[in-house]
Amino acid sequence: MDLSLERISHAYGDTEVLRDISLEVQSEEIVCLVGPSGCGKSTLLRLIGGLEKPSAGRVLQLGGAPEGCLNPLTYVFQDFALLPWRTVRGNISLVLEDHGIKGAARDAIIADVLGRTRLGDFADALPRQLSGGMKQRVAIARALAVKPAVMLLDEPLSALDAQTRELLMDDLVGLWTRQPFTAVYVTHNLAEAVRLGHKIVVLSRRPGQVREVVEIATPLAERAHGDAELEAVQKHLWNVMRDEARAADEELLDV
Repeated sequence: MDLSLERISHAYGDTEVLRDISLEVQSEEIVCLVGPSGCGKSTLLRLIGGLEKPSAGRVLQLGGAPEGCLNPLTYVFQDFALLPWRTVRGNISLVLEDHGIKGAARDAIIADVLGRTRLGDFADALPRQLSGGMKQRVAIARALAVKPAVMLLDEPLSALDAQTRELLMDDLVGLWTRQPFTAVYVTHNLAEAVRLGHKIVVLSRRPGQVREVVEIATPLAERAHGDAELEAVQKHLWNVMRDEARAADEELLDV
């Protein structure tokens, strides 16, 4: 399923957050949203997911959802959102129970996503027994269990230390390489964006507008630290953002 954003604008009262954003998200493409603090990245993700209605414009879902899709649009949050009293298996099971999937059918789906996320040995562990990286892998497995048409990831790695973040990026690349999915990925981290994004959308400071769209042709599995092309893209993104990021930071400090 593709997404088409047509002239999206949004405001909270007198505060204009987003202005006239048009964007295409194609099937099996990871689109990263970057920009200064407060530019409306997470707000745009909520509008895409239907959690809020835009003040103007529309979000179109084009084409059918994948076979077996239970939730066309599925979130992965920064804070994992796991139920502490449920095991890894139980947290994944919850989203299937909501759709009445039980017994052997449920067990087969859970086994599949546990295998894809390398969590099979931790199926009976509780969240308190897991590291932050493991918890986020559970959250990703839970999202994959509903076979979403589009995954909406809101800074999923920002709460993790640098080493764990690198490992999770490798995991996401491996997941996509084995079974491509469509995603809109919000991040402040430009290294994440160039590692994971097929397309990187740079938003301006508030009200957020599309400053630039950068596409990276290098396959995800072939991207590596020290790659000159990726470093050049990251440097370019920062050059586009730097002055507005500084202004946005000073603006936030004045609030």
